[in-house]
Amino acid sequence: MAERITLEDLRPAEGATHRTKRVGRGRSSGRGKTSCRGHNGEGQRSGSSQKRGFEGGQMPSYRQMPKLKGFTNFAALNCAQINVKDLEKLDATEIDLTLLIQNGKAHPSSEVLRVLGNGEISKAVTVKARYFTPSAKEKIEKAGGKAELV
Repeated sequence: MAERITLEDLRPAEGATHRTKRVGRGRSSGRGKTSCRGHNGEGQRSGSSQKRGFEGGQMPSYRQMPKLKGFTNFAALNCAQINVKDLEKLDATEIDLTLLIQNGKAHPSSEVLRVLGNGEISKAVTVKARYFTPSAKEKIEKAGGKAELV
């Protein structure tokens, strides 16, 4: 049968504890006389302590740094989005990003096209895009068109 562990058996992990620094125990201890505090100045007096991050009056490094506001995802692609109902309005049988940019339906800086499923389409068109929502793909193919991934 396994031995039961009690509170008396618990010990800190090896290396987790250190002997306390005993100061003011004579010159031969190496920590005598001024007890590691130096001769003059604020830190030599009793009860002195600096707040966390204090750098002796110098502007602390955490105040020198600018505040970070969010981040920029350099891998993000600039996507143009179009709904199925807007494809209906275009007078073309083959629709891609360049056509949308020419017609003013997408911003010139757009890199990829995403087709969303809002609305209905009745004519057969071939759409070339990076992404189709499942409902958009279904509606385009139901109308007799093609949804091609680029």
